[in-house]
Amino acid sequence: MRLATLRAGKSHILYDADSLCDAGKAPQIGPSTFDPGWWQAQGRITGQAPGRGASLFLNAGNGEEWVLRPYRRGGLMARLSEARYLWTGLERTRAFRELRLTVDLHARGLPVPRPVAADVSHHGLTYSAALITVRIPGARALASLLENGEADDDLLQRVGATIRRFHDVGLDHVDLNARNLLVDEGGKVWLIDLDRCRLRPDGAWKERNLERLERSLVKFGAPDAMTAIRKGYALG
Repeated sequence: MRLATLRAGKSHILYDADSLCDAGKAPQIGPSTFDPGWWQAQGRITGQAPGRGASLFLNAGNGEEWVLRPYRRGGLMARLSEARYLWTGLERTRAFRELRLTVDLHARGLPVPRPVAADVSHHGLTYSAALITVRIPGARALASLLENGEADDDLLQRVGATIRRFHDVGLDHVDLNARNLLVDEGGKVWLIDLDRCRLRPDGAWKERNLERLERSLVKFGAPDAMTAIRKGYALG
């Protein structure tokens, strides 16, 4: 994976040059790549993911789909601005940091979506941003599997073992929940949404990650699922 940068007006784009150079019918990289209106005009929006931010599924034109995710605030800060963040430098923006972290984890062979590009639009003291990754074919959120009674102990133990792999390299996933764990058609577990996550030394954050996931399982009606997940986590 070879990262390159492009500046076009207010947009600063960090992207995987290897992926886009051989993308066939994929769009030329530029601000329009992150514009839902452009994709809509081309008839290439194939769906939408649930949750804040309304991530879009895109027909990339090269036999794969992309996920376009705009950065959106939640909580009280969203009342001030849903899509703007304080500018403190390009490399400190959430989009650039998430893309570089995803590239790092992907290079280590960890199950994260392949990153495509990040866009940061600078507006004086603030910025807005979006991220594109490759959609995992046939993947479903663990939350959906739990709600439909399709998550057995074997799968839950694989979830735990996958989380352990990320913890072993030092990934603190600050929003570890049942929607950010995906399971593909072959039963492989993936971790998504690395916004605000970081690599750090061993510490109490690992247990905080697991406790956050446990609260999520309760929300989706599966409090007992954590027992199998912790078993898989312990076995590694």
